[in-house]
Amino acid sequence: MSESQNSSIKEINISQEMKTSFLDYAMSVIVSRALPDVRDGLKPVHRRILYAMNDLGMTSDKPFKKSARIVGEVIGKYHPHGDSAVYDTMVRMAQNFNYRYMLVEGHGNFGSVDGDAAAAMRYTEARMSKISMELIRDINKDTIDYQDNYDGSEREPVVLPARFPNLLVNGAAGIAVGMATNIPPHQLGEIIDGVLAVSKDPDISIAELMDIIPGPDFPTAGQILGRSGIRKAYETGKGSITLRAKVEIEQMKNGKEVIIVHEIPYQVNKAKLIEKIAELVRDKKIDGITDLRDESDRNGMRIVMEVRRDANSNVLLNNLYKHTALQTSFGINLLALVDGQPKVLNLKQCLEYYLEHQKVVIRRRTAFELRKAEARAHILEGLRIALDHLDEVISLIRNSQNTDIARDGLMTRFNLSEKQAQAILDMRLQRLTGLEREKIEGEYQELVALIAELKAILADEQKVLEIIREELLEIKERFNDERRTEIISGGFEMIEDEDLIPRENVILTLTNKGYIKRLPASTYRSQKRGGRGIQGMGTNEDDFVEHLLSTSTHDTILFFTNKGKVYRLKGYEIPEFGRTAKGIPIINLLEIEKGEWINAIIPVSEFVDDWYLFFTTRKGISKRTPLSSFANIRTSGLIAVGLHEGDELISVRLTDGTKDIIIGTKNGMLIRFPESDVRSMGRTAAGVKGITLSEGDEVVGMEILEDNLDVLIVTEKGYGKRTPATEYRIQSRGGKGLKTVNITEKNGNVIAVKAVTVESDLMLITGAGVLIRMAIGDISQIGRTTQGVKLIRLDENENAFVATVAVVEKEEETESEETNGEDGQLDNLETDEEVNETDQNEEE
Repeated sequence: MSESQNSSIKEINISQEMKTSFLDYAMSVIVSRALPDVRDGLKPVHRRILYAMNDLGMTSDKPFKKSARIVGEVIGKYHPHGDSAVYDTMVRMAQNFNYRYMLVEGHGNFGSVDGDAAAAMRYTEARMSKISMELIRDINKDTIDYQDNYDGSEREPVVLPARFPNLLVNGAAGIAVGMATNIPPHQLGEIIDGVLAVSKDPDISIAELMDIIPGPDFPTAGQILGRSGIRKAYETGKGSITLRAKVEIEQMKNGKEVIIVHEIPYQVNKAKLIEKIAELVRDKKIDGITDLRDESDRNGMRIVMEVRRDANSNVLLNNLYKHTALQTSFGINLLALVDGQPKVLNLKQCLEYYLEHQKVVIRRRTAFELRKAEARAHILEGLRIALDHLDEVISLIRNSQNTDIARDGLMTRFNLSEKQAQAILDMRLQRLTGLEREKIEGEYQELVALIAELKAILADEQKVLEIIREELLEIKERFNDERRTEIISGGFEMIEDEDLIPRENVILTLTNKGYIKRLPASTYRSQKRGGRGIQGMGTNEDDFVEHLLSTSTHDTILFFTNKGKVYRLKGYEIPEFGRTAKGIPIINLLEIEKGEWINAIIPVSEFVDDWYLFFTTRKGISKRTPLSSFANIRTSGLIAVGLHEGDELISVRLTDGTKDIIIGTKNGMLIRFPESDVRSMGRTAAGVKGITLSEGDEVVGMEILEDNLDVLIVTEKGYGKRTPATEYRIQSRGGKGLKTVNITEKNGNVIAVKAVTVESDLMLITGAGVLIRMAIGDISQIGRTTQGVKLIRLDENENAFVATVAVVEKEEETESEETNGEDGQLDNLETDEEVNETDQNEEE
């Protein structure tokens, strides 16, 4: 080997060289390929496509041009990669199921949500969309920096002006080396409102921003389950959310039920989803689907699954959520380039960096316009001088041998700049007319005012912010649309962040068939007793509301079943539905066993040691257990009371250990005794006898009673009355009690026994689902052994009976007269009937 050859060989540390080379490669991928810039939300390839289209004049107001022409322009000038990579990127920007607000308007086959590929680039055409023009706007006003392209032959923008926050609006996804980004899309109006809020209050918290930006908004709509994942992502930059398809269960004319999917989670392939469902049905992993078809068309998505008659549609749907992409998770990673460096950002930082970018854009644009205005004013100043000395100027020019001598003469004689002198020489003779002279003066005065305004903007950041707000509001007005993705609170996540749930009073309803829902307590207004009521809940023909209570979204709701078990949910975990909606099956929320149903629901705000739960069974057995014994309940439930064979739990009440208990029966008997007569027992104990029942009688209710309360009795045929508590003397537990109502064929058996005050309202729900709310003070206070008065008029049908009775907080507003009866009158009301018969055997 010669000395020259030997001198060209360098010894290096291979480990160090590998490290350096890999880092160079990694940073190239991170900065130049995979991650978006925080300012315009674009990766280099997206930015180059939009810039090339704008450069070619393929704007939203021009005709479509072949996609191949765009791809060739991008590859040849700015992006030295494969044509398929560029075309696939452009196709994605034109797909309404991938981009929340499409940046490219496509003409031709640009693929489908079923995973169909777009047609070849020689067949399709494209142009910029109207909203993508806002990313490019003012690019020619020195608002951004440029850099050399890959071979130094062209110049390309480092970042686009981006007149709306594209990073959050359209999101981004990319895998770099050792890091990845996954930013979900959002609703344009919400993000703009967030930027405006940050501009007005730089100290605004992320929690306050979440009131404005509740969460992502995907182009394929669907549902987001819970808010805790959103909050974690917005606070830390990383989090995971659960997406679910929008599904309805409908009943066909032949009585069979069908599951219909209208919206699917983001980035789910519809064709593969249907294929997966068919595979599960074929392999018997999901049983109950008899037909599966895709009825989607240009009007929207529609996947139809017919359900076998003996199958439970809700159980089937839960299995579909578990085994298919009808429910997926979306991992949020707010990673973007900040000053060329990758950085994980929270929600507020994303908005702040965008706002800072806009400040730079506005300042640079203002400075550009100021330079342009000053240059024009400078020219006009020269023209004004020339017009003021017109004869002398004409003479000087006429006597000059050439243009250069004339220009120098003007500069010397009138102290003009070269540009001013040249403008005078270039001035046409028509400008010498009086009207043209006035135009020059007017233009000059306008420029003087404009220059003063532009300088004021550059000197005052608040003016800059005001311009940003005005332009963002303009974009919001032009492009804003409705939110697509619904965010559902509660009932779907095992752990939910309570801080995200507003504390409000709600009403919970649970039907006999096990459908539960919550709705605001203000949904129903008071009516006079005897009214027809309003439709309180949509139910099947053989279903009716069985439990109804008033509580708070933050209370713990204890569910006690007929088998003596207890389950728990938070108030907000029960999904909210409309007034006439059926609700969601309780089996979707609680692991209730077959043959088990809810018999008592107790809201608890705090589990304290000196409070108790008092239990009563249908056979009259009572038990008292400390509330703290129920603080920790697993999802599969706990034993709340030990039951004898053939007995079931009928009622549970929360007490402080010092109250009197009343137990009422179907045949109209009632006993009152101190709860201290029943000693405190363990959670699984059976209890002691509370009341002795006659043959054929059973317990229908148990309440806590004080002397300032009334005993409210309601019968199954809609009769009721209030009786003062003082008419029920205290006895020892285990007796037969006193007669509390005169049972006749007219009023029927007792359906409910309540302890009430006139400060509350009463809700009655019939077997047909008709609900009426009335002030308890409107119900007559009459004697113990009376029949009562009519509370609700029942239609003549098989569901003409009172199914549920609940006492709720009083509401001052009343319904209009027309809801009190079909003709607005309280017709067909019966007068108070007091049957003063003596009960020969009222006490034994």
